[in-house]
Amino acid sequence: MTRPDIVQSALGDEGVAARVDLGDDALFVTPTRTILYHADKLLSDESVEEYPHGAERITVSPGRRKSTVTLDYGLDGERTMTVPSKTVDRALHPVLAGTLNAVGVTDPGETIKETFRFSELTLVITSDRLVKHIGNAVWDEEFEEFHYDDVTDLAFEEGSVATTVVLTLAGRQERFKAPNERAREVRERLTEVVLAHHGVDSVAELRERFAPDADAADEPRSSTVSFGDGPTPLSVNPGELAEQPANATRNDEDADTDEREREAVDAAPTPSAGGDTDGEPLTADAANATGATAPSETTPDEGEAAERAGTTAAEPTDGETDGSTRTAESAGESEADRDDDERTSGLDTIETGDLLGPQDDGESRSSADPGARDDELAALAAEVEALRESVEAQNERIARQEELIERLIVELRNRL
Repeated sequence: MTRPDIVQSALGDEGVAARVDLGDDALFVTPTRTILYHADKLLSDESVEEYPHGAERITVSPGRRKSTVTLDYGLDGERTMTVPSKTVDRALHPVLAGTLNAVGVTDPGETIKETFRFSELTLVITSDRLVKHIGNAVWDEEFEEFHYDDVTDLAFEEGSVATTVVLTLAGRQERFKAPNERAREVRERLTEVVLAHHGVDSVAELRERFAPDADAADEPRSSTVSFGDGPTPLSVNPGELAEQPANATRNDEDADTDEREREAVDAAPTPSAGGDTDGEPLTADAANATGATAPSETTPDEGEAAERAGTTAAEPTDGETDGSTRTAESAGESEADRDDDERTSGLDTIETGDLLGPQDDGESRSSADPGARDDELAALAAEVEALRESVEAQNERIARQEELIERLIVELRNRL
């Protein structure tokens, strides 16, 4: 395509990298500058304007028919160019490419594939990297760049309004959104340049290339920083703690002793009406020894008394009738109470002995078997000592782990 003479004169020996038609006007982009050509009109003659590359900031002010692109050169001031609003994106692309190349963002020979501007998000897709800028300006020094050498995966998450682009770079992810009406363009262009850069045909092949090696995954990790075995639960032998003392339950000898005591209680003499006896009926000799009348007496009263003494026991005298009667009644009540106590004691033994288990009487164990108690105390002392050693060992491990964690934090901070 022929160039106007005024443009050719402005170019000199410099070549044109890109040309953008703006209706009657046109943009001619060189490696160092952008030349805006204004055609001859009714009210103006043809002319050219030059905008050197190397701006520190580029902004776009959209209008209904015309849009203004402003290049900020810092101390050298600003320069503005006016282009039709429908062609502003096509005009911005070579201008932005020349600026990135001039300020050293892109390398020599690196080409700008596509430029996307979504409200306050600008994406510049080059042959070697993705440049992202967020803000009112299209570009300034607060930009981010992501080299394709670091990209190990590429994914797109579709939404109802926008599509999220997910770049995986050396174990971390970078996410940004593109509106659905242009998401397909972003997806195809970005996927194309990333796959071409890595020399693969599909995203699946890209993932397979950077997937961790199975053999390497099975190998143990480097032991540069070791946290040790970690704290372990207190080591206690459950069998030793659950073992019951030798004298915790009643043995056969104690059971025999209790049986003999119960038999002695059952065989205990019952107080008689005539005084302290062994509980057997009084014979005639016994009656004589105690002053009672023998059965050989001939008087009727004495015969009846002897008969009663021979069959049961001597009757109390008149003076002792009331006291003897009360004594006999008390003896009967005492025997009945003893029977009730024995039954109650048997019930308590069943409830407390069988249901609740044997009761531990430390005093009786100590007096019955002092050797067993000494053995029990020795075993408990050994267990306490073992627990103390375990706690001390765990405290040492925890201290070592805290030291290693602090060293790890320092190393991570130094690397970041």
